Amino acid sequence: MAFDVNEVRTSQEIFYYLLKHHELREENEERLYRAYFENEDIQHLTKSQGETAECRIERYGNTIYLIPNENNNYLGFSKTQLKEKLCKSGATDKDYYLSQFVILTLLIEFYDGQGSSSKTRDYIRVGELLNSVSVRLQEGADQMNEEEQDRAGIAFSDMLEAYEALKSDDTGRKTKTTKEGFVHNILVFLEKQGLIEYVVQDEMVLTTKKLDNFMDWNLLNENNFGRVLKVLGVIENGED
Repeated sequence: MAFDVNEVRTSQEIFYYLLKHHELREENEERLYRAYFENEDIQHLTKSQGETAECRIERYGNTIYLIPNENNNYLGFSKTQLKEKLCKSGATDKDYYLSQFVILTLLIEFYDGQGSSSKTRDYIRVGELLNSVSVRLQEGADQMNEEEQDRAGIAFSDMLEAYEALKSDDTGRKTKTTKEGFVHNILVFLEKQGLIEYVVQDEMVLTTKKLDNFMDWNLLNENNFGRVLKVLGVIENGED
């Protein structure tokens, strides 16, 4: 199929914009947004460039997003990079998986996948999130032996051990060696990715439109989120 040279150029503009900003909003760049939305050839060309760069380009609402594939360490983060950003110095895999568990728990607290919108609350306090992480880890370790945890693909006992190794600190310090600091650092990282709003002085977390769109239009439409819900004990293993 032959494409018009102007369409090719426009698709390249859109892709370059996405590389720089990770998202393209209609109100910020109407010309490029409308070109993508109204012209199937431009849309096809842009998506093709995304596939070459190991990422997906999706439009949710009035925003076009650049979403790196899971193993895209250039446009996304590798496990090693995430461990360095989210965990204390010399962190083990237990610490890394604990950081991912905190993020999953945060998602569960905000979204349940039911109704026209999956979002169930407007905000969560950091203290409530800490309590939820502790409770879910303990419940998982109590209800599943190590063999069952291996089959489920989530090591509650190992993560609980890593969580309990973190100190508790009521003085307000935010070091990665405390429970409060560990979660604080994760929330700062998520805010930098444009996924949440973290009001430190009020110890409050709110989600952004970007995360709401991604959860409603993408993750909650996939079977793997149902598996996450089952592993965390939100729904019973026998339910759909």
